[in-house]
This record gives sequence, C-alpha cells and structure tokens, in this order.
Amino acid sequence: MNKYKVLALSLLLDAIGCASFLIPGIGEFSDVVWAPVSAWIMAKLYKGKAGKVGAVISFVEEALPGLDIVPTFTLMWLYSYVIKKEHTDLKNIKS
Repeated sequence: MNKYKVLALSLLLDAIGCASFLIPGIGEFSDVVWAPVSAWIMAKLYKGKAGKVGAVISFVEEALPGLDIVPTFTLMWLYSYVIKKEHTDLKNIKS
C-alpha cells in the first residue's frame, strides 16, 4: 500500500479513536470495543515487531481513560516512514 494512503488511513483511525470524546457517557464504553479493534488494525497495518509493539501501545492508549487524544496510528506512521527510514539511510551511508 502507498505510504500516503497508509498516512490517510492512520489519520482516519486516529480520528475514530478521538471520536469517543464527542459522546459524553458513551465514549468510555466505545473505548472498550475500539481498544482491541485498534490494536488488531495496528498489527495488520504495520508489520513485524514494530507493528506488534504499536498494537500493544494502541490497545493501552485506547483502553485507559483520557489518552484517546494521542494519535497512535499517525505516530506509528512517522516512526515507520520517517524516523526508521532516516535511521536506515544513515546506516547505509556509514557502511
């Protein structure tokens, strides 16, 4: 999948995660459902060890009250396509 499509999907998924703030009272109940779903999507969207770690972080972030505002999917995209890529590029330059 194109990295910009993954970014768009990540932004959408973070918006869904934040949507629970919009519905007082129901929001925390929706987190009970959304937490495992977001973890599963994170593991499928981002492969390997990073995806598994991201899935755990996503689950915890969605399950704990008040942390829904953290854009976990977007941060994972930044790690995968910007930070990790820069690290890989630097390793190739030093080799």
